[in-house]
Amino acid sequence: MAEDGWNSRDPHKVSLAYAEDSRWRNRSEFVTGREEIVEFLTRKWEKELEYRLIKELWAFGGDRIAVRFAYESRDTDGNWFRSYGNENWEFNPDGLMAVRHASINDVPITEADRKYLWPLGRRPDGHPGLSELGLSTTRS
Repeated sequence: MAEDGWNSRDPHKVSLAYAEDSRWRNRSEFVTGREEIVEFLTRKWEKELEYRLIKELWAFGGDRIAVRFAYESRDTDGNWFRSYGNENWEFNPDGLMAVRHASINDVPITEADRKYLWPLGRRPDGHPGLSELGLSTTRS
């Protein structure tokens, strides 16, 4: 569901999965609360065009989950990137994400190297995940 929400690229919809006072560290930026989440995601998707994301569960216990992910996007100059990262999530008693820590690295790719070729929006059922694409452990 988190992957589907982010692939919608709808900042307001995505923000509803987070507690009203949710705290984020995304790369070197710190975000607090839904209003700042919406502002952050709006800026993000104005710069990261044709954004497509795949997430994969890494570990979980109690109210915490760790995921790894990779997304592809292009910048306004037409340069493509695959961005790899890890997120640590902590949930409140209402089941909303209260804390999100994201570490992300960007790797330039050519358009021919793209692996996420589905139409914008939700990843289609049956489309390979990170492990199946070999993206969970390699730079390809």
